[in-house]
Amino acid sequence: MRPVRANLQELSEQTQEAAKPQAVPRGPDYSSVGRNLALELVRVTEAAAIASGRWCGKGDKEAADQAAVDAMRVVLTSVDMDGIVIIGEGEKDEAPMLYCGEHVGNGGGPEMEVAVDPLDGTTLTAQGRNGAVSVLALAEKGALFDPGPCMYMEKIAVGPQLKHAVHIERSVGENLRAAALCLQKDVQDVCVVILDRERHKDLIRQCRQAGARVKLIQDGDVAAAIATAQPSSGIDIMYGIGGTPEGVIAACALKTMGGELQGRLWPRNLDEKKRALEAKYDLDKVLTTDDLVKGDEIFFAATGVTDGDLLRGFEPRVLLLNERGVCERWIGKPYASERVNVLYECERARKLFDGYFKKVPIKYRPNSDD
Repeated sequence: MRPVRANLQELSEQTQEAAKPQAVPRGPDYSSVGRNLALELVRVTEAAAIASGRWCGKGDKEAADQAAVDAMRVVLTSVDMDGIVIIGEGEKDEAPMLYCGEHVGNGGGPEMEVAVDPLDGTTLTAQGRNGAVSVLALAEKGALFDPGPCMYMEKIAVGPQLKHAVHIERSVGENLRAAALCLQKDVQDVCVVILDRERHKDLIRQCRQAGARVKLIQDGDVAAAIATAQPSSGIDIMYGIGGTPEGVIAACALKTMGGELQGRLWPRNLDEKKRALEAKYDLDKVLTTDDLVKGDEIFFAATGVTDGDLLRGFEPRVLLLNERGVCERWIGKPYASERVNVLYECERARKLFDGYFKKVPIKYRPNSDD
């Protein structure tokens, strides 16, 4: 028989052990799960599109562009990354925000290179025309092509079906015939989109002489280039001379979709040519998509400001949505793409206007593939 003192001591120890705070069962540990960078980028372009959309049709392209830049810059500061702007609004002394070399993001995430065009189509927005978009691309460090002094380039952009069928050094007729063969249709059914500029007069003539249809656009060749990879757009090829920064951004998007953009630097004058040669740029080299954006770690987001071949534009819904709006989201990832129609629906607004929502159904806009 054990002594009473031993029993009491054992009982005391058991009581103390039971009195200790017990660990409360918890769910899975999500502390190591990073924030979704792609979705954060969508919020950035949406903010820029909504801000610039307020200036649609008001004739002030500078105000529209500034609104997009301001909104994009504010939201970019919250993105979980350590980013540096490679393609931006200009040099540091030319642009107060989103200038080349500016650090963006909260500094807490991966090191990324950033290419931005807060409003591609400032004139389109000011005049209320179709085709304006807000775009943003990210790539790993050292991946993006730096245009340097060369602000323009010859370009040809195609979707996945024509990736290996065309080449910028071939004649226009050869490329169009090759495209028709790959697409299994007549040359007269091939659609080429070209910026409506005096410098493209001969190019337009050659396309029409070959029998192709030509769609002229006033501005916005980023959206036009990306649209070549969207069968529903009806655009097969984007041809002509346009901005080099826009070419890099479009290359980011097309690479995620399996398309191709080829380019060749096009100095506008002797001074620009001299500066390019001094900076060791090869003006005869054909730049492929992989030259314009290296690697596969690419993020791209675009939001429509006005309706276009690629995206629908911003539509204000002030009453129901607390001064926010309807935007079409389009998110790209390596070699795949997804288009999602998103309607902002804040829970507070849903409760406040529950009866109204029942009376007036929310407009659903299905994808073109549905």
